[in-house]
Amino acid sequence: MEIKKLTAKLSNRTPGILGGETFSKFAVLVPLIEKQDGIHVLFEVRSFDMRRQPGEICFPGGKVDESDRDEQHTAVRETSEELGIKKESIIDVSSLDYMVSPFGTIIHPYVGVIRDAENIQPNPAEVAEIFTVPLSFFKQSQPERYTIRFKTEPEQNFPFHLIAGGTNYNWQTRTMDEYFYFYEDKVIWGLTARILKHFLDLINEK
Repeated sequence: MEIKKLTAKLSNRTPGILGGETFSKFAVLVPLIEKQDGIHVLFEVRSFDMRRQPGEICFPGGKVDESDRDEQHTAVRETSEELGIKKESIIDVSSLDYMVSPFGTIIHPYVGVIRDAENIQPNPAEVAEIFTVPLSFFKQSQPERYTIRFKTEPEQNFPFHLIAGGTNYNWQTRTMDEYFYFYEDKVIWGLTARILKHFLDLINEK
């Protein structure tokens, strides 16, 4: 191959995440509701019949389907399905930073306003209950933070003889912060808490 043909083949491509084609893509929405006492954040409690993470607190969302126009469409569609509202009821949708998790997923979070919140009728197949928390509560309450450390364990026949340092190779260790918010009898943690903290950091920026 001529070098001009080679460079031309690469010149106009849009960069992505290396290996990203093997990742599962999800999109979620941070739903905001206006009440008499101000803005509230809506949360779901996952149905206890769900195969994955039953009973956990989350934001509405789900896997990006091939038929979805884009990730924002996924977030709005999933929110509409889970809360039993029309897509047109979800307005002023904005994107947050997407995340690449250490578990082979890419999560695209959005924030949006739900109008006519009195029309919400959660889908019982996916949602056990919903609750809201005043945004002012989160502005006044800092989360507890704990660190998870990931341990590197090469498989049994890993070719240590091919790398510098052999079995004494100094593997880089990875850590991840887990945040915990407490509101009445509810514990908000994990991915939901990380997205929530990111959202709060953005709106609190000076």
